[in-house]
Amino acid sequence: MTVLRALSMAMVLGIAVQVQPACADGRLPQGGSYEVTARLELPHLERWAVDKKTIICVPNSLKDDKLPIPIVSANNPFAKCSSANVAAEFPKLEYDIVCPGRGAAKGHAIYLLSGDNFSGRVAMVLGAKNMTMTEVQQGRRIGNCNPWGWSARF
Repeated sequence: MTVLRALSMAMVLGIAVQVQPACADGRLPQGGSYEVTARLELPHLERWAVDKKTIICVPNSLKDDKLPIPIVSANNPFAKCSSANVAAEFPKLEYDIVCPGRGAAKGHAIYLLSGDNFSGRVAMVLGAKNMTMTEVQQGRRIGNCNPWGWSARF
């Protein structure tokens, strides 16, 4: 009987200490403020890509189909877009970006989550212009979100 009890206790402890995903629902990195280094890559212009740093707030959960991790490139048409077909199997997060309107921009994001970090690529097509580009992101959590709601750009 003591062997059975010891085996049961070992199984319970083994389950209790399993590594948990970065977020409770496995769909996002841990909520908070992230410093993101992003680079916009255009086909055939690799040498012109410039890294840009910014600070974003990642929510603890998805609300209203908003983008889990925003696109941070300047002058992008994705501010009013939403996420669709979200597929999250830790450590991978993948979703489509859908924008309202005919001939609107669209995209597809793939991220790898790792505790307080993420890295990803967002393939984007700018609406009727048939222009494609990719935003490459590296993010690391630096604390809680700013209570005033503004973000910093470097």
